Amino acid sequence: MKILKLSFITLLFLLAAAAIVLTVVYKGKDKEKKDLTDKERKATTGQYIKLSQGITHYQLTGPDTGKVVILIHGFSVPYFIWDGTYEYLVKKGFKVLRYDMYGRGYSDRPDVVYNQDLYNNQLLELIKQLHLKTPVSIAGVSFGGGVVVNFTCKHPDLVSKAIMIDPIYLNMKPAAPTFYLHYYEATHGDERANGQLSDFKYPKRHPDWVNQYLVQMQYEGFRNALISTMFNYNYIAKESLSCLNSVHKPVLLIWGKEDHTVPFTYSDSVRSVLKVDFFPVDDAAHLPFIEQPDKVNAKIADFLKI
Repeated sequence: MKILKLSFITLLFLLAAAAIVLTVVYKGKDKEKKDLTDKERKATTGQYIKLSQGITHYQLTGPDTGKVVILIHGFSVPYFIWDGTYEYLVKKGFKVLRYDMYGRGYSDRPDVVYNQDLYNNQLLELIKQLHLKTPVSIAGVSFGGGVVVNFTCKHPDLVSKAIMIDPIYLNMKPAAPTFYLHYYEATHGDERANGQLSDFKYPKRHPDWVNQYLVQMQYEGFRNALISTMFNYNYIAKESLSCLNSVHKPVLLIWGKEDHTVPFTYSDSVRSVLKVDFFPVDDAAHLPFIEQPDKVNAKIADFLKI
């Protein structure tokens, strides 16, 4: 009995020690040290608006007479991903809106389920509260492409044209449990930030990309937004694309031929379901509008003008 008791006490001690070590690692590695407050936002550019689920960071520029274009970023890189395209379209006379989705950039990180309704409603409220002239054209990259598809299906009367750039295709739901992902994301923040460079064919050409990305990771709620989205967005590509096809909107599909994030071969799967104007891009990976801006931005503008 003494041996069993000693073994039990030893086991408890080891478990307690392991818990302490894991907690210390978690606290030390976790980048989410700040609350996103009005004081933090004062040092930023762009504009802010209060929506039903919190404050949204956005930028809206261009003449009132210009056609409205909304740019939707991907899974975790906020609206700075559109810098070049935004400036190009404004110069071409479009009225352009870009914004940070909930949980990203300088937008609030509400403690809610990050599902299709949340993202659709954020975009719907922006269109209404900013009094944008509808129908609008919307463009989305990667995860944002899925948002474009689902929003257009749900609100076809508000959308004139849709653009998808290297859009998501497979469901994002992880096999690992949420508690594990929360710990892993907290202790491997640099891995997520540095991993963003894999979206480029030539990552060395973007030396400031990781530092720009890291800024949003210091605010509480970023990690939860990503994980909740993975588990709850439930994007079913064929079903969603079939729905988009049924509302008969002009669709431009752009894809970098050397994309390893969402492989180029998925463009065939998309086109088997959805009628599109297809624009494959040579010498580019997941973000062709950044790596081949002259070609891609000109194509986008031409598509929107027609």
